[in-house]
Amino acid sequence: MRAVDLIQKKRDGGELSREEIAYLIQGYSKGEIPDYQISAWAMAVYFQGMNARETGDLTLEMAMSGDQVDLSPIAGIKVDKHSTGGVGDKTTVVLAPLVASAGVPVAKMSGRGLGHTGGTLDKLESISGFSIEMDRERFFTQVGEIGAAVIGQSGNITPADKKLYALRDVTATVESIPLIASSVMSKKIAAGADAIVLDVKTGSGAFMKTLDDSIALAQAMVDIGTHLGRNTVAVISDMDQPLGYGIGNALEIKEGIETLKGQGPADLEEVCLILGSQMLVLGGKAKDETEARAILKSHIEDGSALAKFKQIVEAQGGDVSQVESPGTLPTARAFIEVKAVTAGYVESIQAEKIGIAAMLLGAGRETKESAIDLAVGIQLSKKVGAAVVAGETIAVLHVNDAGADKVQEAEAKVLEAYLISAEPVPPQPLVFALVTKDGVTRY
Repeated sequence: MRAVDLIQKKRDGGELSREEIAYLIQGYSKGEIPDYQISAWAMAVYFQGMNARETGDLTLEMAMSGDQVDLSPIAGIKVDKHSTGGVGDKTTVVLAPLVASAGVPVAKMSGRGLGHTGGTLDKLESISGFSIEMDRERFFTQVGEIGAAVIGQSGNITPADKKLYALRDVTATVESIPLIASSVMSKKIAAGADAIVLDVKTGSGAFMKTLDDSIALAQAMVDIGTHLGRNTVAVISDMDQPLGYGIGNALEIKEGIETLKGQGPADLEEVCLILGSQMLVLGGKAKDETEARAILKSHIEDGSALAKFKQIVEAQGGDVSQVESPGTLPTARAFIEVKAVTAGYVESIQAEKIGIAAMLLGAGRETKESAIDLAVGIQLSKKVGAAVVAGETIAVLHVNDAGADKVQEAEAKVLEAYLISAEPVPPQPLVFALVTKDGVTRY
């Protein structure tokens, strides 16, 4: 078997066998196949695509390239949730305790953020003392006793994917649905979940900008999960504006706590209820979404979801008093109001520009080595559909050490992000579709 023959086969639209895919991925992982040949193969995939079986085999090979977590010591059906990323997306902060309070174990391995704001781990570290490091035995014990734990990923999860992604990033082959789908799903498979709920974002602040592309990615990932024996569903949710009002690590923890109390933003609560309902159904704790939603709502209303979050925080060394008094979480020293230039109605908020503004203030990482300021970020005052008067505050910048130039640039980005219309704006959908192994349901 030769790499050049497999490149040519895929270039010409051929279907690669399981053995051929294994030869490429294993050979690349071991350094036996050079970058330039895998680059050529990735470009062939970019143009010719892969079928569901090929994509599933690629996913499994990457999952098998490093550590694989065996969650079988934890009782129950372990359901993982993955979001394709967005601005203000703090759903894991809400979902881990909410779903665990309803009896579905959440053994969550998350990452750090590179981009607009921190990842789930960075957000949780806004809570003083919160530790995202623990050995596997303690991880299993905590999930078994409390129902949930959120930790950092193993350093050797899917090394083949890390190597391949770094290459795709510099060879213009990132935007390939089979390669994106296998990258995401290889990490979920390696992490040991029995079932997977995917939150695929669509819109200006998402990786996939159009609904059709988002559905195609969701279908590819659901097909992979099905092919590999994992019950998988995907929700297509809106990212044409940030989720919730807070963008920034401590700001998002505060908003997550408010949501667990039933006092959070309506859009964040709704997305969490939709995703959480799917997790409960897959976890065997509800017969359908209606029953699951009622269970989750009851756990918010009776305080058990918030109590579960406190248990998780305490078990991982965090300061529970900060959950009880969110005002004691890291807070910026200065607050700068961004005011509307014209009157009208908020037609859209380009989420990506808001995310870039938050990063300029220090809420995110421009490089892997960048330090994050957990206190800074942006608090939106107006969302899509809201009426605005000229000179009225539309957002507040939470600022610490960003220089004057970066603060001015952040303010300009926020103003650019807001499109104000003279006419009232109808409500926009929060969720567009549900993708399962049986097909696509559009809402």
